[in-house]
Amino acid sequence: MSLQDDLTSVQRRLDDLVRCVGRLEQHVGNSLDMRRVRADADHLRESLTLLREAAPSAAPPNAVEMVIVPDTPYDPALWSDCEDEGLGSPHGHAP
Repeated sequence: MSLQDDLTSVQRRLDDLVRCVGRLEQHVGNSLDMRRVRADADHLRESLTLLREAAPSAAPPNAVEMVIVPDTPYDPALWSDCEDEGLGSPHGHAP
């Protein structure tokens, strides 16, 4: 599942929780404990909203930046102290 799918799933379940809390409140009444449960559900809803706003957008996860390599030759000074590994010794004979 993607992040957006997970957030949507949590939102649906939280909406179900808020509906159930409303029905429970009709049976139990407006007691102190019920107000706490209602406040907790509201706090979860606010927290999820903040999380959705902070979540990264739906960008491709494997976006690769294109690097352009010019066709012009490199400066020969770059290779002055290098040996050609795999091409043999610069002295003409193998070790």
